[in-house]
This record gives sequence, structure tokens and C-alpha cells, in this order.
Amino acid sequence: MSRKKKFHLFENIEVVDTAAKGKSVAKSPDGRVVFLSNAVPGDIVDIRTGRKRKSYFEGKAVKFHHLSDKRVEPVCEHFGVCGGCKWQHMNYKDQLIYKQKEVTNNLLRIGHLDLPEITPIAACKSIYFYRNKMEFSFSDSRWLTEEELKSDIEFEDKNACGFHIPGMWDKILDIKKCHLQEDPSNTIRNSVKNFAIENEISFFNPRQRTGLLRTLMIRISSTGEIMVVVQFFKEDKTKRELLLNYLKETFAEITSLQYIINEKGNDSIYDQDILLFSGRDHIFEEMEGLTFKINAKSFYQTNSSQAYELYKIARDFANLTGDEIVYDLYTGTGTIAQFVASKAKKVIGVEAVPEAIEDAKENARLNGIDNTVFYDGDMAKVFTQEFIEQNGQPDLIITDPPRDGMHKKVVAQILNILPEKVVYISCNSATQARDLALMKEEYVIEKSQAVDMFPQTHHVENVVLLKRRK
Repeated sequence: MSRKKKFHLFENIEVVDTAAKGKSVAKSPDGRVVFLSNAVPGDIVDIRTGRKRKSYFEGKAVKFHHLSDKRVEPVCEHFGVCGGCKWQHMNYKDQLIYKQKEVTNNLLRIGHLDLPEITPIAACKSIYFYRNKMEFSFSDSRWLTEEELKSDIEFEDKNACGFHIPGMWDKILDIKKCHLQEDPSNTIRNSVKNFAIENEISFFNPRQRTGLLRTLMIRISSTGEIMVVVQFFKEDKTKRELLLNYLKETFAEITSLQYIINEKGNDSIYDQDILLFSGRDHIFEEMEGLTFKINAKSFYQTNSSQAYELYKIARDFANLTGDEIVYDLYTGTGTIAQFVASKAKKVIGVEAVPEAIEDAKENARLNGIDNTVFYDGDMAKVFTQEFIEQNGQPDLIITDPPRDGMHKKVVAQILNILPEKVVYISCNSATQARDLALMKEEYVIEKSQAVDMFPQTHHVENVVLLKRRK
């Protein structure tokens, strides 16, 4: 006989802080931490707990006795269900305070690092409509809201185009208006959905593996160019061309219209052929006079204007004179490498994704940059002593690893070659702190600055300058 879950109700509890993954924090009467998903520091609430762990609870605020002065009214009708903008109910000024606090706490508590005076976080000028890339999913069995379920209405139209419900791979929330990407993003998405319904173009069902329309990617560059990529589950030439011709004729501003036929179990496009329907197979981004060719598989920072601020901070930290050999680890499409190339003697970029390195080489050619060299391969295997001997002892290493941080072999190699300076850019200050702790015997932190790339979310970047100890 299975045991029922035991729930607790804690009354008149003050929410005191924020935590990882956008959660807020309260304390239960016995002193244990309670993580909440729907409250703001300063709220006084009743909490119904769900999952209980050894040292903490997970719960939800079910009654609000007092609303925090940090609260604002969310602008999006999908807030609270979508899960994409978890801090939209918090004043942006306070979002910045808690992001800065998280970075500092991680560096101190995880890394046990000696920090200089922290440079204030770089705020984002646009707190909505800042993303240059969005990906939407189609479904023939959309997520029904709590109000819809309670209404006892039998909903016949369950088609959706939007985002996955957090933690549910087969449920899609239908999005009417998203506040993350500028127009015509919402118009294109809604038009594709409505046209498909009117013309009986079926939506994908991941459980039954039926339906035609699978995903929609929209990229809008800082130059105003637009890329649209429609992913189909199978080939149906008549309906595919009907939809793509509709897009071509209705949205003349689309620079690149492409499609994918993907019969796999997952909708990842990186092992798929991207087929051109009209226009170019790429769009262009620009940054400080540099041009970057972006294709459907290219990695490019999703907030173009704030990426420029991030890269300027990294370049300022580097303080190059023109005589340095620079290594750019996890270079992606070589954006940072090319951004600092004019102030360096030579820049060597390394990246695991071969297509990204091809993009990097092509972009360097387009920009007339001849002092960059790019290599593809597993960072832990490529970044060897032989590689150093071939390319020269670096004066500066710039590293911008994924969320998991640097591989321990990469950290070990940096400590082996000991460049004078390291600029470490991170989208996860917890793993950054872990890596910096391994380097603190040889390096001192000279500067640290957080950069907000994603307003309305808990995500934050951090840039650290390390200098070799004398």
C-alpha cells in the first residue's frame, strides 16, 4: 500500500531572498528552507509544501497577506504558466540586485575567492523584446490552463504553437503574444498557426509521432534581416509548399526562408539538412563595423545589443596593446576573437563544433581579418602542449565555456602554461567559481563585473579578469 504524500501548510511566512533557477526563499517555522516558484522577496504568504527533502521543502504560495514593494504587474498574459520569464513580476531594479548578489555569493561561497571591489552589474537598456532568436513548437494537444480545465467545456481545437510547459516534453502552451522578440515575430508565428489550421496542415504529436508541423525558428538580426525556418516531421510537398509560399508572399521582409524534414524522435536541427526555399541561406549581424554571417545552425549571442556591451567589457578587461598572442577558448563562431583582433598580434580560436569554426573562418574573411586562426575539436584534447608550441605562448586567454564550465584538463593546461592574464566569461557563476578556485594559487582576481543579458529571468553573465601572481 503506497503512502500518501504529506503536505504542510505554513502561514504568514515572509519571503526573504532568491535562489538558483529563479526560485524564491522562505523559512519554515522549524528553520528549514522553503523554495517557492511564485513569490517575490518581501511577500508575506501562506505556503503549501509539495516535495520535502532532508533539509528543505519545495512549495507554492497559496495565499498572499502582504505584497512586496519589489513587485510589478507582469505584462505578459502567459506569465506564471509559460515559465520563460520567471521574474516578470519583480521590478527590474530589484532583479539586478539579486543577480549581482547571486554572482558575488557564488564566488565567495563556492570559490572561497578574494574579490576586489565589484563593478556594478551592467543593466540591459531593453527589458523586453531583446532576443534575436526564438524557437516555437507545434502540438495538436495543447496545454489546457487551470481555468479551462475547471470550465467543463469540451475544447475541440487543441492546436498550439508556443513553448513547452516546464518539465513536460509533450505539452505545448499556445502563445498569443511573446514579449521577448520584436515584431514581426508574433505576427509571423500567429499567421503560420492560423494558416495551417485553415488549410488543414496537421500539427505534430510527439507521443503518436503523427502530424506535419513540428517547430518554427525566427531570427531577427540587429540589421533588420529576418530568417524563418519551418521544421516538418515528414515530407508532404503540396502542403509544405502551400505554407512556405504563403510565408514568402505575405512577409516580403523575410530575408531567408528555409525548411527541414526531420523524422527523428527529437527536434534538434544540428544533424539535419537545412533546405533553402527562398532568399539567402543566411542573414547578417553587425557589431562595431564587423559583419557576422549567421546561418540556421550558427551560435550567436541571443541578445545582440547586450552582447556588444559584454564583449566591450571583456576587451576592456584584456587591455591589449597590439603585441599579444591571444587564445580564445570555446570561441563559437569567433565573435569575440574577431572583436579583439584589431588590438592583438594574433588570436587563436578553439571550438568543438566544426560548423561553428567554418563560420568563424568565413566571418574573418568577410571582415578582412588576417591575424586569426581557428581550430575545431574537443577542447580537452586540442588544447595540448603541442598545440601551444605550434601557436605560441599566449599572453592572454579569453575563455567563454558552456554552463558546465571548463573541463578540468583545460584548467590544468592553463595552470601549466600560466599566461599573464585570463578573462573568464561565464553564463553560470557557480561553475565559474569552481574553476576559479582551482586557479587561485596562481592568479588573483583583478576585476569582476556581472552583465544582464536576459531581463525578466534569473540568468546572468559574469566577466572576471585574472592576473598572474608575482
